Amino acid sequence: MVLAYVGDAVYELMVRTRLVKQGPAKLQQLNRRAQGFVSATEQARILASLEEYLTQAEKDILRRGRNARPGHLPRNTAPADYHSSTALESLLGYLYLKEDWRRLDEIADLIFKLAE
Repeated sequence: MVLAYVGDAVYELMVRTRLVKQGPAKLQQLNRRAQGFVSATEQARILASLEEYLTQAEKDILRRGRNARPGHLPRNTAPADYHSSTALESLLGYLYLKEDWRRLDEIADLIFKLAE
């Protein structure tokens, strides 16, 4: 859960940075577009397509993140989606704490490509 905690912040910053770099937009538009990326349902959808690009070590991190048991589950999210989003955030947190910037950038590029 600690990896997911860090990964959540990393993912949020990745999304916001990517959206701002796309060009000028109103703050309300940026927030709306960012919410589309950071929802547990969207993260679960992206993760399903992302897994084929991951190494075995990264898949092991996903498995550990997916199997983590939080204290509670959000009411408006399916448990499977929440566990998948936790897995994705765990992977991002792992890469960030490992300071593997190259791989983190590669994963970010894949996420945005798959989200289109």
